[in-house]
Amino acid sequence: MTTGIVKDDRYLAHNFGAGHIEGPERLEAIHAKIEKGLPFPAKLIEPRPAAVEELAYIHDPQYIALISRQAGKRYVELDPDTSMTAGSYEAALLAAGGAIRAADMILDGEVDDAFALVRPPGHHAERHHAAGFCIFNNIAVAAEHLIRRRGLRRVLIADWDLHHGNGTQNAFYSRNDVLFFSTHRYPFYPGSGYWNEAGADAGEGFTVNVPLAAGKGNADYRFIYRNVLGPIAAAYRPEFVLVSAGFDIYAGDPLGGMEVTAEGFGALAAELLAMAREHARGRILFILEGGYDPEGLAGGVLQVLGQAAGKAPLPGEPAEPSPQTRLEIAPVVETHRKYWPI
Repeated sequence: MTTGIVKDDRYLAHNFGAGHIEGPERLEAIHAKIEKGLPFPAKLIEPRPAAVEELAYIHDPQYIALISRQAGKRYVELDPDTSMTAGSYEAALLAAGGAIRAADMILDGEVDDAFALVRPPGHHAERHHAAGFCIFNNIAVAAEHLIRRRGLRRVLIADWDLHHGNGTQNAFYSRNDVLFFSTHRYPFYPGSGYWNEAGADAGEGFTVNVPLAAGKGNADYRFIYRNVLGPIAAAYRPEFVLVSAGFDIYAGDPLGGMEVTAEGFGALAAELLAMAREHARGRILFILEGGYDPEGLAGGVLQVLGQAAGKAPLPGEPAEPSPQTRLEIAPVVETHRKYWPI
């Protein structure tokens, strides 16, 4: 098996300035681990810029034009959390385009699976505006590419980031060709993602939100992905799995409050890889979102890559989740039981 890795130093040029939590040191920590040598085969993928028409699958053309006009400027504030500097526009194009290129290489059999190590992250970006460190919604653009350009009919997006992927949810809320599944801390930024947000019209039942209080660890997350998403994925039969891989649920993350370890990320990846191999011919692409403890981020990414490459030991059977987790997922199960065999 060969795992693809989207890796490019141009992502480091997106820089809010010294001390900002979403800084280039996040990728630098991952790159340093990779450059020491990986104990499994990997193919480096050079990203390409996303075209305007590809971004326009998800974003309003006027918004895309607004972002393009900021190219090369020293500093532009897009929202209270999100800014652009001189290298941000190129990095944002390469983030969305890198995700598209990796997805195409998986479909074309050039790699078995892949991890797109991109910045800026994407899942908060809305059709008309930036939000939460995100400029373009990389994972949503990749999903729409798979549907419009590659002819797929069922794409699963799983989002394990600490924060709810509001932009991704809103992009597909009334559709059934993308199933959006999110675990996230709640109440927390951005304030969306309650269990009763379940989709509308043709998309009713195709948005599954699992809001969680702080303190959830490896067993809790693995239980949810195996026992809530697992039966849904089996019924939905996705043709491709995309993962918003946020590492801010790491136990030491400064924005977190969750208790997932590096090994826990490997176990989560193993659950999703098993789903992809059973239902989607192994087609799975992890796309980097948050994660603000550089060492925890790098360690988690390496665990995911090891599982994807089939060179890490498979995790043992999961421990039981906490009683609180069972209480918190009960309304999710009750809401979606009428749509899926949970």
